[in-house]
Order: sequence, then C-alpha cells, then structure tokens
Amino acid sequence: MSSKKLHLVSLGCNKNLVDSEVMLGRLANYQLTNEVSDADVIIVNTCGFIEAAKVESINTILNMHKNRKKDSLLVVSGCLSERYKEELTKELPEVDIFTGVGDYERIDELISLKQSSFTPEVYLANENSPRVITGSKYHAYIKLSEGCNQNCSFCAIPSFKGKLKSRSIDSVIAEVQNLISAGFRDFSFISQDTSSFGRDFGNKDALIDLIKQVELLPGIKSARILYLYPSTTTFELIDAIAESKIFKTYYDMPIQHISNNMLKVMKRGFGKEKTIELLEYMKSKKDSFIRTAVIAGHPGESEQDFIELKDFINNFPFDRVTVFEYSNEENTAAYNLEQLPKELISKRATILGEIARKKMLDSNKKLINKEIELIIDGISSEHEFLLSARPSNWAPEIDGEVLINDSSDFKVEHGDYYIAKVTQLADITPLATLIKKVK
Repeated sequence: MSSKKLHLVSLGCNKNLVDSEVMLGRLANYQLTNEVSDADVIIVNTCGFIEAAKVESINTILNMHKNRKKDSLLVVSGCLSERYKEELTKELPEVDIFTGVGDYERIDELISLKQSSFTPEVYLANENSPRVITGSKYHAYIKLSEGCNQNCSFCAIPSFKGKLKSRSIDSVIAEVQNLISAGFRDFSFISQDTSSFGRDFGNKDALIDLIKQVELLPGIKSARILYLYPSTTTFELIDAIAESKIFKTYYDMPIQHISNNMLKVMKRGFGKEKTIELLEYMKSKKDSFIRTAVIAGHPGESEQDFIELKDFINNFPFDRVTVFEYSNEENTAAYNLEQLPKELISKRATILGEIARKKMLDSNKKLINKEIELIIDGISSEHEFLLSARPSNWAPEIDGEVLINDSSDFKVEHGDYYIAKVTQLADITPLATLIKKVK
C-alpha cells in the first residue's frame, strides 16, 4: 500500500455510492483516512439532483478545500460536476481536477496526470470493475442500469445521464457471484428506473429473468429491489418478487402524486386508477412491505390536488413514505411553469412529513410480539449496551433499525442473521430479543 492517503466523500444516492466504490477500487493502493487534513487526495463525488443536494455538494467542496493540507489534490466528480461543468470549472478555482459521470474507472489515471476529463458516455460498472464495498461486510448494492427513458416534468437526470442503458443479466450475475465469494450475502438491486431494466435490449421481463437467476446462486441469503416505476411495473413482476425465496416482498415504488391532474402535469405516463391497482396488488401479497415517495408543491398543484394526495397517503397502509419539497430544476418541463410560493411548498411538505412519520409508526407497531428475521449491524449509536439490527426485508439506511436490548447471551457478530421477537417500541423504533441464530 502507498503511503499516500485518500479521503472520499460520497453524496446523494446509493447509485452514486457504487461509483464511489469503483473509484476506491481503482485507488486501492491509497490509505483511507477520515481526516481531510491528512489526505493527499480528496474526492467529493457530488449529487446534482435537487437544489438541497446541490447546496450540500458545493458546501462540502468548499469545506474540503478549507481543511486540506498544502499540495493535496482536490477532485470533484459526479452528477453536479457533469451537469454544471462549464460553470463550476470557472467558479471553483479551489478544485484541482474535475470529472463527471463517465470517468470513474479512470480516476487513478486522472489523478496521476493531474488532469480533468468529461467523457461523454455515462459510466456503468460491470462485473470486472474493481470495487471496495463500504459500510458493510455483508450487504452490497448492485447497479443494474444507468440513465432513464422516462420524461418526468420535475427531473433533470435524463438531461445529464442520458437514456436507459442496462447491463446484461450475465454481467449482473457474475458480479453477484464475485461478491458472494467475498462473503457478501445480502443485496439491493438499484437503478434510476429498475423496473425498466433490460427494456433497452428488447426484454421487458429482464428483471423477472434476473430474479429467477439470482435465486439459483448458492450463498445468497436475502435481496430486494429498489426504485420501481409505476408504468413499467407489471403484475407479473409483483408476483415474481412475492414468490421468490431470496427476494423479499419489498416494493419501493415512488408514486410522486395520486391526483390525475398532477400525474398528467408531472408526465408520469400513468393515472390514479392504474397506480392504485398496482399498490392494491402489492398490498395483497403476504408480508409485503411498501415504500413510496411523493413531491409536495409541484407547479399546478391546487389545494384540492394536495388534499387528494394527503388523504390517499393517510389512508393507504404504506410502510414508509419519503416526502420531497418540489425543487425547480433547469432543463425540466416544469421549470418555466408558474411556481407555487416556497412557504406553501414547505407547509405542504411538513403536513405530508407528519403523515409519513405516522405511517412508519403504524407499520412498526404491527411488529410488536412478532418473530422476525433480522441482520446484526453492530453496536448501536444510541447506547453501547444496545445492538443495531435491520429486518432482512428492510432496505439499509432508509427504513430505520431495530434495537436489540436482549441478545440472550448469543455471541453476536456483524452480518449474522437471527430470528428475534419484537417486544415494544421506543418512540418509533422497535426493541427486540434474539431468539435463535439463522444458519
């Protein structure tokens, strides 16, 4: 290992995290450090999705520069860098190297040459891409595709990530096999629009085919699929997930709104009736867990539209709801529409956020006195005498945790699977007792 030190910050989504892990793989000869002031190379992999993410990215870059040591290299990569390359290269002289979303696997070369690069093609990791998985010894994200063929009015991603570009099923299977060999047993399959996986090479059932092939792999214990899109989610796909012994009955489908008027304005390609039909079908599946996301304050959202969304979220038994305030993004269809006042957007988001918290509380209450399968993540940040765990049908980081306050004297290790009994809630968080280890 080189004596040179590397500090990397990955912002935004888990799709971005996969690209950050590829950069770590290319720079495996560097020693990782948590201290910016010790690093010879600092990388900020930025997010440029909405205004809050852009502000966070810029602030992080400036903060890294403020705390860096002399002669270190500050590298900025990712979506924000790609989306605003002309502006940022002019306005951020603090940055030594700029790169976008096409050169993650060339990062070592760019650092060696001290050279910026914006390859026009979007990078998509495959089974041969070196990767250093971060944050877990048992769980990994698998990116299935890049880009998106949808035309949502509020989303700028296709403008800088391009059209859908899927990996082959063989490539995905090979990567999963490599990771199983390295000790990983739990996987989350992700992309911008995961239910469209394979449609660019003419296979509308590619995700179902992938589910069936993953099930045949020895050593994998659990998996889930994130980011389904209503108009490309079929009843057959819902069935395939529900019937799988490996994939959890986990449905993550951002609906964004429920009013027909707003779904049309948002260019979602799907109306209220069909959206509800899909959700009801998901709900009918045994042990289903349903997550969604909605936007408050999109242009054109009347008070009546908002009440319709509020009432629907309140009445449908979602397990998790993420609420976004509408962010007006250039290069989107909604950019030049008449905007709602920011105060009104925030007010509506707050109301929906309170309902989202209640949904989580209601969902977690259903676990009391039940036995569930969970995975141990380690000592809880809440207290040294509590263990943090995650039910195997919850996604990492976004769905919360279960706290183990009685380990029943098991010798517990990170990544172990257990059956546990949930005894009560501490505020909104389930508390549980370990019952037996799952082999």
